[in-house]
Amino acid sequence: MKVIVNGACGRMGKEVLRLLDEGYRGAERAGAVDAFSTDPAIVKTPDELTVTGDVIIDFSHHAATPAICAYAVKTKTPIVLCTTGQTEEELAAINEAAKSIPVFRSANMSLGVAVLCELAVSAARLYPDADIEIVEVHHNRKLDAPSGTALMVADRIREVKTDATYKLGRAGNAKRERGEIGIHAVRMGNVVGEHAVLIGTDTETITIKHEAHSRSLFAEGAVVAASFLVGQTAGLYDMREMLK
Repeated sequence: MKVIVNGACGRMGKEVLRLLDEGYRGAERAGAVDAFSTDPAIVKTPDELTVTGDVIIDFSHHAATPAICAYAVKTKTPIVLCTTGQTEEELAAINEAAKSIPVFRSANMSLGVAVLCELAVSAARLYPDADIEIVEVHHNRKLDAPSGTALMVADRIREVKTDATYKLGRAGNAKRERGEIGIHAVRMGNVVGEHAVLIGTDTETITIKHEAHSRSLFAEGAVVAASFLVGQTAGLYDMREMLK
């Protein structure tokens, strides 16, 4: 599998290139793109590429979504979108591209987080009256709280607990309301990322936890997603389809 990497000079783009150059999962580098590149081997726009690939992995910025989707459609190349924060216009570009090519998109590229989501949904289905709390821990430089991943997990749980409401943090003098999903953010040190889902009844508690030890896991997930996407028909895919 030959991979084109968009956003190749960013932290995650570099991780993907490292994996490709090491032959991770049998994948190899086809080409690299980054608007801020000073490396002559890395072109600044997709249209400057003189090579083709079996799939594109995009770890750039959500603002680049329309351009990389347009290139992917033009070249009929499947694309794995690893960026988040897309505007409505950018989401529309993704949906339009998915009519012509396979497009993979996930708020978190960790395979472990995908497994955590599936386990949390299963537990929520088995314990419909349980209290559910989500606790996420990240480094002290992270800007958003709660994390997009914590919200993604909560959204998955709400697929089976359709009447659930979110309680972001907990303070004051009030009891826990029935149907709440509590979501709590902790910021400290250099923690890459931890997410725990606590499902509690009057008689037992289940804790499902994922810990990221290195940001490389997101690059690994992107390469695995790329391998899954090659050979798929046009459409929009995510971790759920891949785990199936």
